[in-house]
Amino acid sequence: MEKICVAVRVRPPVAPETSNVTYWKPEDNRISLHKPLGTPISDHVFDQTCTNASVYELLTREIIHAAVEGFNGTAFAYGQTSSGKTFTMNGSETDPGIIHRAVKDIFEKIQMTTDREFLIRVSYMEIYNEEINDLFAVENQKLQIHESLERGIYVSGLREEIVNSAEQVLKLFESGEVNRHFGETNMNVRSSRSHTIFRMVIESKGKDTHSSSEYSSADAVRVSVLNLVDLAGSERIAKTGAGGVRLKEGKYINKSLMVLGNVINKLSEGARQRGHIPYRDSKLTRILQPALGGNAKTSIICTIAPEEVHIEETKGTLQFASRAKRITNCAQVNEILTDAALLKRQKLEIEELRNKLQGSRA
Repeated sequence: MEKICVAVRVRPPVAPETSNVTYWKPEDNRISLHKPLGTPISDHVFDQTCTNASVYELLTREIIHAAVEGFNGTAFAYGQTSSGKTFTMNGSETDPGIIHRAVKDIFEKIQMTTDREFLIRVSYMEIYNEEINDLFAVENQKLQIHESLERGIYVSGLREEIVNSAEQVLKLFESGEVNRHFGETNMNVRSSRSHTIFRMVIESKGKDTHSSSEYSSADAVRVSVLNLVDLAGSERIAKTGAGGVRLKEGKYINKSLMVLGNVINKLSEGARQRGHIPYRDSKLTRILQPALGGNAKTSIICTIAPEEVHIEETKGTLQFASRAKRITNCAQVNEILTDAALLKRQKLEIEELRNKLQGSRA
């Protein structure tokens, strides 16, 4: 069994909060509040000086490479509002975030993989007020979640773009960001008002160097799904000053994050005590179901703010991280046999049966 990789990242204090006392202090894989906490609550703790490059290298790079090899992968940032989740995922011009680094890394990895051919499709969705909207096609709103044996859990009607370069993907990503819901609160000038999922579907098959036919009769197609998720932050109405539309958005955000916390709690209890796991209570957890409890390699970055005013929210985030650290899952390569491969397998089985029949007659 593989453990889901969990990290805590402490953002630097922002200008209006510099007069507040900093209570949380990272130390190795622990974090302290006045005094060190005895048990490590995550696999890594990143302090205020840490860059997105360091987070990516230690926490996400391995998952990205595994996705190219056929493993499902997910990376997402969780935490209170204004704690640095969007910066971790999107970054800046001087310090690109996980999404930008992952996209470039995928295409570099593909270029080095000379024995396989690849097809990459990307999509970008948001969950706003518990409704799924397509950020590549604004007319595609209120999309539904479906499940099938071939595709697993997927969003019906979501636009997918076939891409062949990192530059093309990042251009599409930027166009989708324009359609995302943001708003101003007392806690954040540009607060994310929706959860977003940037998805890359990576298909590959081995190159047939010994046959003139289009497909190798013995090959299988690997299909992996990579989810890069920027969650909206949990928030307290009294601190954000939310009202009207912002208040409604905050309620939906907090509800879906509460369900995510419940799912994490159930998964961390152990196989015998889990019982029902409420994936279907939220569209966020339903979409992320394979990443949390199934066939996927997953990393969770829990972001916190270091100031005194955020103590209670930080405790909740650290509790989430501690529970997530105890979850295990089993990731496997996803392979689908081509029609040619199935035909060859059937021919071999028929030939084997014929030989057995002739042997019994003799």
